[in-house]
Amino acid sequence: MAAPKEQIMDVRSVVEAVAAVGDDLEIDTPLYVVESLCMRCGENGTTRLLLTLIPHFRKVLLSAFDCPHCGERNNEVAFAGEIQPRGCCYRLRVPSGDQKMLDRTVVKSESATIKIPELDFEIPPEAQRGSLSSIEGILVRAADGLEALQDERKKVDPQVAEAIDQFLIKLRACASGDSSFTFILDDPAGNSFIENPLAPSPDPSLTITFYERTPEQQAVLGYLADPSQLGGQSDEASNEGINSVPHRLLKEPHGSVGARAGRQAIAQGNSAEMTEVLFRYSAPEEVMVFPSTCGACMGKCDCKMFVTNIPYFQEVIVMASACDACGYRNSELKPGGPISEKGKKITLHVENIKDLSRDVIKSDSAGVEIPELELELASGTLGGMVTTVEGLVTKISESLERVHGFTFGDSLEEDRKNKWLDFRARLDKLLSLKQPWTLIINDALANSFVAPATDDIKEDKQLTFEEYVRSWEQNEELGLNDMDTTSADAAYSSADAAPSKSAGD
Repeated sequence: MAAPKEQIMDVRSVVEAVAAVGDDLEIDTPLYVVESLCMRCGENGTTRLLLTLIPHFRKVLLSAFDCPHCGERNNEVAFAGEIQPRGCCYRLRVPSGDQKMLDRTVVKSESATIKIPELDFEIPPEAQRGSLSSIEGILVRAADGLEALQDERKKVDPQVAEAIDQFLIKLRACASGDSSFTFILDDPAGNSFIENPLAPSPDPSLTITFYERTPEQQAVLGYLADPSQLGGQSDEASNEGINSVPHRLLKEPHGSVGARAGRQAIAQGNSAEMTEVLFRYSAPEEVMVFPSTCGACMGKCDCKMFVTNIPYFQEVIVMASACDACGYRNSELKPGGPISEKGKKITLHVENIKDLSRDVIKSDSAGVEIPELELELASGTLGGMVTTVEGLVTKISESLERVHGFTFGDSLEEDRKNKWLDFRARLDKLLSLKQPWTLIINDALANSFVAPATDDIKEDKQLTFEEYVRSWEQNEELGLNDMDTTSADAAYSSADAAPSKSAGD
């Protein structure tokens, strides 16, 4: 029986069909065939598109182009799911002679950049777009791309061609494992990935960092960015913005601005303005509303904020925003007050069902450790959150499945697959409380908190707080070593001295 002939569709029909599938990938997704232009010979070829789901990773759109006229072929993988809330940066130290390190799986999205600092080499996002390969495969493909036009370069500019030949020797030495190097994968969309064969245990050679995107990166990803936030402003515009601020306000501490506004409102006798100003600057838990930018569509929205105190903890700032344009909602809890002089280590012994319901505040700077599972998450892995002990364990499980994407794929070795299954079973046992376990939150800024089970925190024997002096490396990572507050201290001191002097006169 002859195979059915593939039906060629237009691009619009394919997009509408793929969008109609949505998150329901349980059904068999058909293979779409689109007629497209060949960039080599100019004739029409065919592109085959397939929407699929990589288990525990992302929805992806696989595309394969084939030109019957010149034989040109091209394969790409594009991410069909959402852009992650934060960007990610993977840094892998590859020693010489370690072939297993070069065989690690790498997912490079269309927005990711690959760098090798030792060679001053960079693969931009538009090169090797949407590729699924290994470290060795990416380097070999880059070397082949540079070498492809060497014959033409030697005719036009022999010196440049000779320099590229020397560089290709170094690049191929890295690809073959003869030289050690650092492999950096930076993706503002957060959809790239480097395999960790030791997962769920941490890999000493692999460092993962999550970061907030800049306005320029938001614009590149297709978000609506505010032009005033982009870095391409002229010096005249910047100077005009600074000059528009009264000179006397630039020299005064922040607190004096609100104090003057309050005295001015009282002097004018305007009761409505007086109430608004005094509550804006002095009420400890007054809700303040100020304009902001939506994190999803970059449109204008309002952010509501108020300051409150949590017993046995510290002053915190609660922020919530809602976008009327796209419906995106977001809430955050930020630490208030000064930076703590010491770090804090919180240890909770989980023994009963009530312990799972304890409130937990985990800041961006806190790391999480569960000794019974030999699990350790570096600071910033889960971001800041307000949850419970049960919710924190659930977030850890979801994060591990997302970050270590190909957990249960067909290409995974059987022993490593069994290791993952065993770890997930042990992680699920934590919530069933078949045996006691320990939760450790280590925060260098002391901005994390676990609620006590008793009215007096000293009577809670399962919960301990330990303060420690931060190391120089921790202060350097937090940017505290180079922080200079001399100007601010002098400004506030002069502001405090002025009322005392006037009172004496």
